[in-house]
Amino acid sequence: MPLSEYEQRVLEQMERQLTSDDPRLANTLTNRGGRRPVTRYVVAGAGAVVGLLLLVVGAASSLPWLGAIGFVVMFAAVAFAFATPRSPRSGPQGAVRPDGTVRPAAARRPAGRKQGFMSRLEERWDRRRNEGGR
Repeated sequence: MPLSEYEQRVLEQMERQLTSDDPRLANTLTNRGGRRPVTRYVVAGAGAVVGLLLLVVGAASSLPWLGAIGFVVMFAAVAFAFATPRSPRSGPQGAVRPDGTVRPAAARRPAGRKQGFMSRLEERWDRRRNEGGR
């Protein structure tokens, strides 16, 4: 059953409000691409099976180094299965202002200049206070 015009307007207004209130959450919700590729799980499963076989063969033949390699292969396969695949960023990066424009993301600091944790928190606090609490 399709939405009425009023319901569509209310939904669009809620989306705009969410985007302006919490751009990270809105970005996370809209960029969910669904399921992960099945091949990722197949490769990880095969790696886990190979690692388990190496572990068992290493234990059965009294070769602890082979068992250790099997354990590392199993661990790497499981980590590969649950790791989030990296995807290239696309579209504008930064915060969405209430008027719908995008404020560019802050430029990265030079590698030579390191700041402490507290000074970064103070900067964020000042920035948020100057932007009216957002």
